[in-house]
Amino acid sequence: MEPIYELRLAALNKLRQVPALTAIVGTKIYDRVPERQVGGQLVADVTSPYISLGLATAISDDADCIEGLEVTFQIDGWSWGSGLAYSSVQASQIAGEVRKALHGVELNLSVNALVSIRHELTRILRDSDGITNHAVIQFTALVEVK
Repeated sequence: MEPIYELRLAALNKLRQVPALTAIVGTKIYDRVPERQVGGQLVADVTSPYISLGLATAISDDADCIEGLEVTFQIDGWSWGSGLAYSSVQASQIAGEVRKALHGVELNLSVNALVSIRHELTRILRDSDGITNHAVIQFTALVEVK
């Protein structure tokens, strides 16, 4: 299995098992956010709050005849509406739970081997629509490719 995909899938599955996180977003933890057509354009078809996969990059990190990858990947948290969702509080809560769930954990990969995973960066921002609060949580993992 392709290591970047396997790592990100394992991370999503781990997030789906975290009660404090599912208390906020329910089952809305996506690889690809559901979409619908509106006026000839695809738009997200999901209610706030939710989590989705963001960008991923990989750099070869081979050593002593072992093929390795350093994978940097992003988890995005999205929130808008009233109450805690109006301010950045809910997006910050999502970011905190995602960080706690994945930093330093052991993820069981079925083909490749996770060496380590660490939280690198969290950004909380308001998107250009002026309504959507966006949490960007970035991790770096070392994966031994099998």
